[in-house]
Amino acid sequence: MACGTYCWLLMGLLGISCEVTKAVDKMCIEITANRSYSCEDLGLRQIPEYLPSTTEVLDFSFNFLYTLQPSTFSMLEELVSLDLTRCQINWIYGGAFQSNSHLETIVLTGNLLLFLADEAFIGPSCLKHLDLTQTGIISLAFIPMQDLGNLETLILGSNHIPSLELPSDFPTRNLKYLDFQMNIIQQISAKDISVLKKTSNLTLILKGNNIIHIEGRAFSSMFFYSLNFGGCANVSVILEGLQGTKTVFLWLGTFDDWDNGIDISDSMLQGICDISADDLNLQYHHFSQISAGTFQCLTKLQNIDLTRTSLHMLPHDIVGMNMLKELNLNMNAFTDLCDIHSAAFLNLTHLSIRDNSKKLNLGSGCLETLSKLQHLDLSNSNIESSDCCTQELRGLSSLQHLNLSYNHHLFLHDIAFEDCANLVILDLTFTRIITNTLQGPFRNLHLLQSLNLSHCQIAPSIQHILQGLESLIVLNLHGNYFESGTMLNDNVFGQTPNLEVLILSSCKLPAIQTKAFYALRKLKHVDLSYNNLIAFSSDAFSSLKSIYLNFANNKIRIIPRDMLTSLSGKSVINLSYNPLECTCSNIGLLTWYKQNTDKIEDSEKTVCSEPKSLVGVKLSSVNLSCGHHTAQIILITLVVIAVIAAPLILVTRILKRKYQQI
Repeated sequence: MACGTYCWLLMGLLGISCEVTKAVDKMCIEITANRSYSCEDLGLRQIPEYLPSTTEVLDFSFNFLYTLQPSTFSMLEELVSLDLTRCQINWIYGGAFQSNSHLETIVLTGNLLLFLADEAFIGPSCLKHLDLTQTGIISLAFIPMQDLGNLETLILGSNHIPSLELPSDFPTRNLKYLDFQMNIIQQISAKDISVLKKTSNLTLILKGNNIIHIEGRAFSSMFFYSLNFGGCANVSVILEGLQGTKTVFLWLGTFDDWDNGIDISDSMLQGICDISADDLNLQYHHFSQISAGTFQCLTKLQNIDLTRTSLHMLPHDIVGMNMLKELNLNMNAFTDLCDIHSAAFLNLTHLSIRDNSKKLNLGSGCLETLSKLQHLDLSNSNIESSDCCTQELRGLSSLQHLNLSYNHHLFLHDIAFEDCANLVILDLTFTRIITNTLQGPFRNLHLLQSLNLSHCQIAPSIQHILQGLESLIVLNLHGNYFESGTMLNDNVFGQTPNLEVLILSSCKLPAIQTKAFYALRKLKHVDLSYNNLIAFSSDAFSSLKSIYLNFANNKIRIIPRDMLTSLSGKSVINLSYNPLECTCSNIGLLTWYKQNTDKIEDSEKTVCSEPKSLVGVKLSSVNLSCGHHTAQIILITLVVIAVIAAPLILVTRILKRKYQQI
């Protein structure tokens, strides 16, 4: 009884005070000292006077300016980039940027411009990038061109421009990117674009315009880097106008939410015969019938994108496609891998058949002729195999990147990828992996650097599944549930000594043993978030310097200071969304935290869970006083003396009475 009373008395004498830092008023954020600032969405009506004259980059988007005058930016003479997105600017007076001779980029997106003075852009001698997206422009004559001679990028998307009739003084000397997407252009004549003959390697974006006519050979003798007519329904019309044109990328596809894809016939694609292009995109059009003739004019292409074109088979008699390097057949309806007749594309290096709408049978040796194939993507294609994948991927000796993620299940027997010994990246995410061999199915993949086994249910076979992976750098085991202790033995990773990135998030791990990662001396990044850890175990990484540790979303409450001092160098930890105590019991963490803010990630979400008065308060905002005042110390001392003296006095009296009775 006396002992209990004493403990309660001491607790009442301990003084704890808490202080919470108040939020400061909103101000522009300094991105780079004296150089770059963000004033986005602060409700400002003028440029803040406290911005230094040395400011080079300013994001002033989503504020209120209404008009731009010569005095608006006169104090910022070093400006190089200026973002004025959605500042409700209606008028731009002459000389608005006359003090900003170094200005290279002006973004005016989302401002309804009613007046643009003839000398609006006088001043910047090297203006390179001008963005006038969604500014209500209805004619190119509205834009003063005389001071835009050095433009490299001009963006005019989402306006109401009805014609591509470019004025004679249109800036072409350095022009590399011209964007007219989502306007109302319907017809293009050779005269309209004749000024573009002065350009070379230009990217021209016309997607989203309902183009119904282009004058024949209007683009003849022009060389483009990229031509984008995305969303234009009539491919024949486009190809007629592009006769005699050269371009690297030709984009003729449409979009998922546009119901204007039409059937592509052999005759429609004949126009490509007189167009020089390397890459062709026909996505979201429809090939109701396809024959070898469809590919007759595609023999010079290096890349073809036929995503979601209603294909279920390619013709077996296609010839002349020896230049093709990349083939995208995503989101189609193949039932067998052999139905693509890969022998027609002997020099392919990249093949993608992801998101197939039907169950895709891998067959046996369907890709055997593709000895140069380096990248193969078969993800999300309803694949399941009872004996994967030696026969299915036979002959792919050059394969470096294989994606089999988001499929059903794969049974891996013995050596799973026998002919694919040069694999560097293997992704099996969300594909159930079953193996009944005591030897690793990947043991011949000595060059593999990245292995993604997240949500693969491979826990029972983890002890041997890493055999032979001595070059592995990145290992993702997210979402695999391991029995208690299974992942905590250091011999699990003994065969992957070069591992630098290890992801063990959402694995329901309750604890980490000291030598769990003893063999991993090169580890730089460890993700242990979303587990059931109650302790921050830095001892497992004490020999490592400059390591990133993610312990977010666990059950950690108290961290002794000695667990943190081992984090040397440029180490970073994430402790967010843990039920951390902000009491004197955790003073070691709170003190270390304030002294090492450069080592903390996601500090906004690293908050207190106890006591109730500090729930939700950031750790960096809490001050604890865990010492005792002088009066308290004296009182505690007296209590201790009294507690000790009382039994002595009692014993003395008992002895005295005993001897008096003798």
